[in-house]
Amino acid sequence: MTNDLIINNQSLTVALPTGNLDQYIRAAFSVPILSAGEEHALALRLHTENDLDAARQLVMSHLRFVVRIARGYSGYGLALADLIQEGNIGLMKAVKRFDPDAGVRLVSYAVHWVRAEIHEFILRNWRIVKVATTKAQRKLFFNLRSKKQRLGWMNQEEVNGIAEDLGVKPEVVLEMESRLSGQDIGFDLTATDDDEDSHHFAPAAYLTNESNDPALTAEQNEWSAASTSGLVEALKTLDERSRIILEERWLADEKSTLHELADRFEVSAERIRQLEKNAIGKLKKSMLA
Repeated sequence: MTNDLIINNQSLTVALPTGNLDQYIRAAFSVPILSAGEEHALALRLHTENDLDAARQLVMSHLRFVVRIARGYSGYGLALADLIQEGNIGLMKAVKRFDPDAGVRLVSYAVHWVRAEIHEFILRNWRIVKVATTKAQRKLFFNLRSKKQRLGWMNQEEVNGIAEDLGVKPEVVLEMESRLSGQDIGFDLTATDDDEDSHHFAPAAYLTNESNDPALTAEQNEWSAASTSGLVEALKTLDERSRIILEERWLADEKSTLHELADRFEVSAERIRQLEKNAIGKLKKSMLA
């Protein structure tokens, strides 16, 4: 298992045994933990001298920390090795940005970066269709499971409690619970020997594409032509000023403002608005007649 970090155009490679995951974890936990003084000295070398060996020692001594965090996300059905790999990326980003004079240990600073990378990986790979896109949904995704007190659907009291704890609306909690309870399904499933009727429930069986229907296309074209013709005839029934106002306000590529038309016709902007409203009313009556 290897990761690369670029520091000032130099590549830092961190590698541990790749025979199997257990061997990697044993190797990660065998790396000695740095004392506060050793950690500060290494971080200072990296910060002031871009010392890649110092960066490597900082990363290696914190790999066990990434393993512990990654194990906490094992319930999402993703490989632990992949979670550790992503967490290591977050650790290396934290090492690159760590300020030795900030007055905190690297482990405290890095936890945000490690979790952030793991979160992004889970959201990208947990489902084919994304289940969390907004900030509120992302918060819910990683908290809803731990907040639920039982299997199955939550009652309204539980929903309200979770919404209050996480600072979101109850409707958002219900929507996320529905998303988490769903499953990915292929658009065009094929029947198997065991279930010959399985293809009837595939989305392809009931989500139709009407764009290639000749009858519907002809109907839409006819309706569009009739609407355009009706609009042209209706415009002819208006006086010249009203017609110009509608054309400038609604039909022109570069539409005019009320004030521009008010200056043109030497009236107030409110009068232009009234003329526009009356002209639209006349158009509707003419086209519906």
